[in-house]
Amino acid sequence: MLGIDGCLVRIMEIPGARNVTLVDGSSGLAVAAAGRAEPVDQHETAAGTTEVVRAVMATPALSATASGDAIDEIIVCGAGGYHLLALVGTAFDGNLFLHLLIDRDKGNLALARIRLKEIIGELAEAGDAR
Repeated sequence: MLGIDGCLVRIMEIPGARNVTLVDGSSGLAVAAAGRAEPVDQHETAAGTTEVVRAVMATPALSATASGDAIDEIIVCGAGGYHLLALVGTAFDGNLFLHLLIDRDKGNLALARIRLKEIIGELAEAGDAR
């Protein structure tokens, strides 16, 4: 069974992954993190990305259908990399999401999205088994 630490290790194996943070979207706090240190620490990253997720979730115009589509990921493209915010639908307490920073030159956004979805699926299964 894949736990949080195993999940982060596998995510860091995605080509171009610079760092990943598991964030509690309810509190805006970092639950766990892995990867290279960046100019902004994991707690500041967690707080900032929580605001992005909350804003997107609260915006009806971003849903694809009149009834409202469930948003499962948000992509922010920066000059040096991609920020992939993936919501984790689990039985864990709180509203968790992963923030993966992918190097623009070394990574592949499409591959990262596929791999991240697979790993989140395994993490969700582990959470449901609790």
